[in-house]
Amino acid sequence: MTKLEALILDWAGTVVDHGSVAPTTIFVEAFKTAFNFEISLQEARIPMGMGKWDHIATLGSLADIKARWQTQFGAPMSNDQIDHIYETFMPLQKAKVAERAMPIAGVLPVLNRLKQQGLKIGSCSGYPRQVMDILEVAAAEYGYKPDHSVGSDELSAGSRPGPWMALENVNVLGISNVAHCVKVDDSAPGIAEGLNAGMWTVGVALTGNAVGLTESQWQACSQTEQDELTRTAYQQLYYSGAHYVIDSLADIEPILMQIEARLARGERP
Repeated sequence: MTKLEALILDWAGTVVDHGSVAPTTIFVEAFKTAFNFEISLQEARIPMGMGKWDHIATLGSLADIKARWQTQFGAPMSNDQIDHIYETFMPLQKAKVAERAMPIAGVLPVLNRLKQQGLKIGSCSGYPRQVMDILEVAAAEYGYKPDHSVGSDELSAGSRPGPWMALENVNVLGISNVAHCVKVDDSAPGIAEGLNAGMWTVGVALTGNAVGLTESQWQACSQTEQDELTRTAYQQLYYSGAHYVIDSLADIEPILMQIEARLARGERP
């Protein structure tokens, strides 16, 4: 790589946790435990990529959930109730996250090659710092150690879809130009984060939240089902504004070559 300086990577569904399973299942459990309120896994995935308190608040504002909440409790979801769900969510998430810390197939060899070529690996997540502390240790045991990471609650300005976590990586890693960075994410807020930071963005379709299946679940799908899931996931991520969409982070190298060529022609994100 002659111009690109860094990849800024999401965690669940992008580098680890094929299908982004750890956060979504815990949202369902947290609502049930805190208030005996039912949400579906599909509903839990809708705001994926946001900081977890904001994720819960967004779920409470979705039309179907808001109507069911109003019926069950007689009023819209309050901040105190969001706080209670969040406080219920946190220990459940901390207990679960290490179980899903294995890197997605094919990702580590690619990242190791890119680091040998001089790219720095930054990272950020919708997980808060106390969850990241557990995830980073667990992922390191598999060999994944980014050069820097930022949790969703670490910056006073906020988290996704704002640019601040991505730009904190730029600051700490000493990157000279945001246009020399590529933000890779499996969610719409994460793509928006990269766009707002002035970076190239690459959506990850099949291993992340857009499909939402573990590797074994994906392999159990028929070819017709896989084709439909792929089409929908690509559409979602392109609609979010991604410059490129790939099946897996393991497929990133040809895209980086294309971006390098565009930079050489004077193009910018």
